[in-house]
Amino acid sequence: MTGTTDGDGGPAENVRRPSFAAMARDRRVWLILAVVAGLLVCCCSAVVGALIALSSGLLTA
Repeated sequence: MTGTTDGDGGPAENVRRPSFAAMARDRRVWLILAVVAGLLVCCCSAVVGALIALSSGLLTA
C-alpha cells in the first residue's frame, strides 16, 4: 500500500484536504445529494404504490 507523498518522494505531512465545511459550500455536493434523494424518493414511492396495488388486488401477481 502506498502512502501519500510529496513531489520529492517524501511523506506529505503538510498536504491539506478540504474541510467538511468547504465541501458543504460546494454547489456540486448539494446537487448530487438532491439527485440521489430524488431518485430514492421516486423508487420508494413506486415500490410502495406497487405493493398497495398488489395488496388491494388491482394487479395480479
